[in-house]
Amino acid sequence: MQRSRLRLAVYASAAFVAVAGGVGAAVAATGPATTAAGVLSATFTKDSDWGSGYQGHYTITNGTGTAVNGWQLAFGLPASAKLGSFWDAAVTTSGGVSTAKNPAYAPTIAAGATAQFGFVVNGSGAPTSCTINGVSCGGGATAVPTTAPTAKPPTTAPSTRPPTSAPTKPPTTAPTSRPPTTAPPAPTAPAAGAVRVAPYVDMGLLSNGSTTLAQLGRSGNVTSFSLAFVTSAGCKASWFNAFDPRARQFADQIAEVRAAGGDVKVSFGGATGVELAQACTSVAALQAEYQAVVSAYGLKYIDLDIEGAAVADPTTIARRSTALAALQKANPGLKISLTLPVLPEGLTADGLGVVRSAKNAGVDLDLVNIMAMDYGRAGQDYGDLAIQAVRSTKDQIKSIYGTSDAAAFRMVGVTPMIGVNDDNGVFGTADARDLVAFANANHLGFVSYWETNRDRNACTGALFQCTNVPQAPFEFSKIFAGFTG
Repeated sequence: MQRSRLRLAVYASAAFVAVAGGVGAAVAATGPATTAAGVLSATFTKDSDWGSGYQGHYTITNGTGTAVNGWQLAFGLPASAKLGSFWDAAVTTSGGVSTAKNPAYAPTIAAGATAQFGFVVNGSGAPTSCTINGVSCGGGATAVPTTAPTAKPPTTAPSTRPPTSAPTKPPTTAPTSRPPTTAPPAPTAPAAGAVRVAPYVDMGLLSNGSTTLAQLGRSGNVTSFSLAFVTSAGCKASWFNAFDPRARQFADQIAEVRAAGGDVKVSFGGATGVELAQACTSVAALQAEYQAVVSAYGLKYIDLDIEGAAVADPTTIARRSTALAALQKANPGLKISLTLPVLPEGLTADGLGVVRSAKNAGVDLDLVNIMAMDYGRAGQDYGDLAIQAVRSTKDQIKSIYGTSDAAAFRMVGVTPMIGVNDDNGVFGTADARDLVAFANANHLGFVSYWETNRDRNACTGALFQCTNVPQAPFEFSKIFAGFTG
């Protein structure tokens, strides 16, 4: 969830933009990294490699003795490699050279401190050159693995929201392993039931096998998850531009979740990558790609995380709505949710247009899930703002569908970004308790949060992997598990 928006934090999934950046020093993957005293330096680290691409990050170290306000790192890639998604930096590419600039929310590197940004590369070949603020990065490549980030913030900012260069919903994510050569059999979906608590998981962080969905569930007292993100590789569904869902990557993990009594939603879109409705130029082709994912995993629930340019494009909105209506008709009982950017005052005009389009096309929407995060109102109570956003969205849903307050509340889901948001607003554990109590009292349809790996890490550091608030591991998950619908 921006996406975004979400993003959000910084993640390493092939099509996931979180919020980080990094740039590599003249990178001949040899020798340890070095940091010269009295200079600003940068080193490149490859986090994972799956053959057809890899994920990496740059660590920028301020050895100058004084705070540095503003940085710009330029790095080149060989002809065999092409930059994909990135996070924790604003990145532009021209003539084979990519230039990463500090995110607006974190312009300063304190004396002796570091900053990171990450990215996914399609193809092979480490960076071939690197400068930081116009000077050689002065380090070497390292092979030390790091925890891949995850996060996402809303990218559609109405006039009342200050613009931000930070990516969201979370955030999207880079894979850390190759798909299995022998795909496991497609899991059998359980009888249709209500998935009411389903935290988002950046699936790029689970592709190395270090942990599983079921392990996350047992640790956090939850049984179901929202899996982020399926985007596109051309007009083909793809797990963050790394794995073809037809090969049923993660099917074994999904089967384990279902065996424990839970289920999953697969979320299409997010703050980075290209959403399928933008990549496919016909309704039939788009429906076929959605169907491929539904069939591969026997899905009863899908989520469309629509943000950034996708939330404001009438052509792709109409194409998506028509395809979803046909998909639902072909798969009776399929529950479809829309995840959209929100302000405390409610859905943006673009978001309302997405909901109306789905309704007019005949989509039987299960939920409108709001990204209650990154409002640009740091200093205010983000728990209270999330509750206000739910109330406002309920009123909008009531107006569109001509239904009762109770029925409208049941159509609203809420997904905050736990801990520190990309705009420096804070959603703490007390805010989570307040939101869950409100959700129970008003019988909302769904609660979630961005993102489970940040809750597991319970750390202070980069937003892609840390909440930066006092908490025990999985504390947010256990609070959200108290939602009963």
